[in-house]
Amino acid sequence: MTIYERLDKIMPRILEKRFRENKGLGNEIGYYIFDYDPKDELLVREHISFIKQKVNSEHSEVKIKEFDLYDIMIEILEQKGYLTKVMEMEATKGSDKVINPIKRTLRLTQKNDLIVDYIKNNVTPNDIVFLTGVGKAWPIIRSHTVLNNLHSAIDNVPVVMFFPGRYDGQELRLFEEFKDDNYYRAFKLVER
Repeated sequence: MTIYERLDKIMPRILEKRFRENKGLGNEIGYYIFDYDPKDELLVREHISFIKQKVNSEHSEVKIKEFDLYDIMIEILEQKGYLTKVMEMEATKGSDKVINPIKRTLRLTQKNDLIVDYIKNNVTPNDIVFLTGVGKAWPIIRSHTVLNNLHSAIDNVPVVMFFPGRYDGQELRLFEEFKDDNYYRAFKLVER
């Protein structure tokens, strides 16, 4: 299928009542991944915007909430007063030197992970969560880590991660190049 054919299948799929009630392997609500060729990033972003506008204005029983991981990271760093410091540190010491301090600030993989808390605190029962910005947030925020941590925090609404790379139902390969890690709990939203 072409990327256009695959994108056209997203809206009918997420609007199915059984999608919103779908149960995963452990009887939890379904997590989904829409993987795509990274070269189609702008096309996918545009289509996500179209879907959000259409669904949120025409369907009162469901709302799409998009969470861009990169934007959330920047917002949290800014709120904590660290964004300027991180940018200065990156300019003087290099990008590699800011990754771990940012991860610590965001409390990634900890019980009080600020990214997961941000998403959890902004979701209501009729939402469908769209996770975007995966490529922009890498290597600081890793997709499998977010999915694993969200799984224990959000179990009442479907979650769809838009992943610029390849997901074979087990392995996440970001940009079709970097092995992010294995993740077994998600379904493919639309087959390639």
